[in-house]
Amino acid sequence: MPDKTFWDHLEVMRWMLVRCLAVVALLAVAVFCFKDFVFEGIVFQPCRADFVTYRAMCRLATQCGMPGLCPQIEEVEMININLASQLMTHLSMSFYLALVLALPYIVTEIWLFVSPALYSSERKPAVAAIAAFIFQFFLGLALAYFLIFPLTYNFLANYQVSDRIVNQISLNSYTSSFIGMMLAMGLVFEMPVVAYFFARIGILKSSMLRRYRKVAVVVVLVLAAFITPSTDIFTMMLVALPLYLLFEFSRLVVARVEKR
Repeated sequence: MPDKTFWDHLEVMRWMLVRCLAVVALLAVAVFCFKDFVFEGIVFQPCRADFVTYRAMCRLATQCGMPGLCPQIEEVEMININLASQLMTHLSMSFYLALVLALPYIVTEIWLFVSPALYSSERKPAVAAIAAFIFQFFLGLALAYFLIFPLTYNFLANYQVSDRIVNQISLNSYTSSFIGMMLAMGLVFEMPVVAYFFARIGILKSSMLRRYRKVAVVVVLVLAAFITPSTDIFTMMLVALPLYLLFEFSRLVVARVEKR
């Protein structure tokens, strides 16, 4: 079978993009149709006092005898100030959720497009890297949704510089913070995958990560203190520990690549 020309590859890539866009569009329509479940069951759940994270922290506070660990959740009024904002929020949220749900399919399509150009010895590590990419992304989403975003929202939504000022959170502010934090944590959790590729091409060394370990600890603690600015050190450590473990895991990945 003759080798494909540049235009043949371009045609294959075009149909790959068409299929990916079609899947995202179909998923976006499906998500759009389940408005109540998406917003009340997922997006606005961290606003509720009975959210699973708050309940778990209160049970832990009771068992450990640390009442300060149980967050005091107060209802915050959410408002809409733009005429088309609710519709645009519905559309944008449907698109972002569809993009997240379609991620495994999109990555698979990219793999099918790229894999013929790889040697047989390169395909197995590439498959493992793709699986790690998907797993780490969804792990970051889970940590942000169940831990970091609820704690951040609970603090910021109830913070007041004066009792005269009543917090009223706009819909756009809430959803942009929600989407931004979800995607940011999903990308942050790709650190081990990025470290793997940088180690493979010789840019990153485990000795470098060991040398800057103290700096990493300080950065993680500052970030955790910003996310959970409270006097409860245990709550701050709930955020700092996963981030530091992610750094250490990246260092182990780099060290393993060096041994090979």
